[in-house]
Amino acid sequence: MGRSAAPVGVASVAPLTSDAASRLPPAPAFGQRSIAEVLTSAAASLGVPGFENKLDLPAAKRVCVVLADGLGRNLLKQKSAHTPFLRSVLQAGQGNIPVSLDSAFPSTTAASLASFGTGLPAGQHGMVGYDVLDPDQDRVVNMLGNWDAGVNPQVWQPFPTVLERAAGHVDVTTVSLPQFSTSAMTEAALRGGRFITGTTSHARTAGAAEAMAGAGPSLMYFYVNELDKAGHRHGCQSPQWEHQLEELDATVRRLSATLPPGTTVLLTADHGMVDVPESQRIDYSAEPALLAGVRHTAGEPRMVHLYLEDRTDDAARARLLENWRTRFGERIWAFTREEAIAGGLFGDVRPEVAFRIGDVMIAARDALALYDTRRVRPTALEVVGQHGSLTKAEREVPLLYFQADGKRAPRG
Repeated sequence: MGRSAAPVGVASVAPLTSDAASRLPPAPAFGQRSIAEVLTSAAASLGVPGFENKLDLPAAKRVCVVLADGLGRNLLKQKSAHTPFLRSVLQAGQGNIPVSLDSAFPSTTAASLASFGTGLPAGQHGMVGYDVLDPDQDRVVNMLGNWDAGVNPQVWQPFPTVLERAAGHVDVTTVSLPQFSTSAMTEAALRGGRFITGTTSHARTAGAAEAMAGAGPSLMYFYVNELDKAGHRHGCQSPQWEHQLEELDATVRRLSATLPPGTTVLLTADHGMVDVPESQRIDYSAEPALLAGVRHTAGEPRMVHLYLEDRTDDAARARLLENWRTRFGERIWAFTREEAIAGGLFGDVRPEVAFRIGDVMIAARDALALYDTRRVRPTALEVVGQHGSLTKAEREVPLLYFQADGKRAPRG
């Protein structure tokens, strides 16, 4: 079935109504205090030209940015008994450097890591969800681990990354898991510099210490994903999640001891997480009113994108919004693409990106997860820890700053 014609670009976006403005939380603080300012500020603190130090980081010779996937700020505060090293960093204070940041919207890895890697909001880099519509192919494509063969990562996200731009001025290194060294996500948003892999946290910290042992100025991105994995499988209130938080604390302590003395270390995250009980993981595809006039569904269980058969049918869209609001009431935010764009949730939006975004968007406000079981595996409903929406628990991430003591640093 062919698609109905849709307006091109975003010039015709309707103004945000006062009703919509009251429904939606504030947009992420892009350009001021968001995940997009971390690598850019780190590069600026190293003296790399073309970047602004929005986070007020002190001038540095070496910077290691640790990104802990899934570490919401509220979780770090709740579980501080499990993080003696990070707790000591927090207690020491960090001057004018903010202690919390906004994730990108949606509060999911693809969008936030791409903002982290490019310094841009999702409306620019184009990775506007876990999976989204590719209008050119008229099909939903994945932005993370199952990248579509018909999508070129460097066309979908055409801007140079921070790591690429910095590599001409300082030594640039990524330390991560082997499977990410050649992934499409890395190619799209985190390309640039050397890539060092390790299957364990000890191997990765050893590789990081060795890479930074040289005398030259350097920028390092150090990725930790074990916390997010434990949260999805067991929940962020589980003993398994707490164990991985303790492992993260130990990893950062090792980095402090083994990186060269005086190295700036930053710890942040791409999103937070909330636990959703099994009874609240709902198959909305079983309710015809919630799919009336819908051609494609995408996004994630806490941030659903709905794409209409006829994207110019305002009456059909209004009915769909009303159906969702009638069904879930105050448990969701239900809004249009135009409202999301006008409200700044995606930052400035390129015309090429606008129609990757759903015509109608459904964001969970409480412990709720929404599935279209026609297109996801049954195991998807087993996920406990979830994210993607606009709640504070999901969108607020920490920013910790300290300088490595280098007590056990290898010599270059």
